[in-house]
Amino acid sequence: MDLRIFTEPQQGASYDTLLTVAKATEELGFDAFFRSDHYLKMGDADGLPGPTDAWITLAGLARETKRIRLGTLMTAGTFRLPGVLAIQVAQVDQMSGGRVELGLGAGWFEEEHKAYGIPFPKEKFGRLEEQLAIVTGLWGTALGETFDFHGTYYDLTDSPALPKPTQARIPVLIGGQGATRTPKLTARYADEFNMPFASVEDSAAQFGRVRAAAEAAGRKDGDLTYSNALVVCVGKDDQEVARRAAVIGREVDELKANGLAGTPAEVVDKIGRYAEIGATRFYLQVLDLSDLDHLELISAQVQPQLP
Repeated sequence: MDLRIFTEPQQGASYDTLLTVAKATEELGFDAFFRSDHYLKMGDADGLPGPTDAWITLAGLARETKRIRLGTLMTAGTFRLPGVLAIQVAQVDQMSGGRVELGLGAGWFEEEHKAYGIPFPKEKFGRLEEQLAIVTGLWGTALGETFDFHGTYYDLTDSPALPKPTQARIPVLIGGQGATRTPKLTARYADEFNMPFASVEDSAAQFGRVRAAAEAAGRKDGDLTYSNALVVCVGKDDQEVARRAAVIGREVDELKANGLAGTPAEVVDKIGRYAEIGATRFYLQVLDLSDLDHLELISAQVQPQLP
């Protein structure tokens, strides 16, 4: 069972803060450090000191860490041209010694596009499909050969398909709750399917759709990793849980219903329910990045109880 730390820097975090959390992630035995890819805060957070770019952040962390995997949930397809994204991710993979994973989504937050002058196309899913084909196609092109792609949204001719990642295949993550197109896209391009912020029941239904699509596409059983992203709020007792919930502006009952919240025993039990439906990896959405004691508690009292 993999536990990964997942951060939302657009809510307010400097690179130095992210570096501190990433180093704690590595020292405390977690599997990976992931971050969102957003340029504008959401809700009541002040967002200070301002946004950081996902792949510039990961490039820095690639040189400052040694073991943990590094990636995005999810890189917004609207932010980068697919050829440029393939170069960026391959370079960060080289910088990390082969520890990068790419979560790629269509992009959804229209306000951040308006705030920073980023085009927000109406047809995003079709673009995402072509982006996945291009990024994986560029990485998979043999050295000395060229890559061509002529689609509705993107056109590449005689690309040298360089640079190559260090890994033979950078893991690709696709996620979401779409009932038809998302499972099919996952079956075609992904190594992992991630279900974000969903109940056990809804996750089970979507995992089933993805498994059916993967089988129809000829994928072998076990080819795909199934994961969940859930907000985390753990305390050694009810008082500590309530204190941590208050800091992030959430109610304990709501966190227990929709995330991984409570004492270590309660959280281990909740993880077990997701594991029963096939989840083998969890992205723990940490919203208070100053509370490293929180990570230490999860490492010491949750992680050792998992298979």
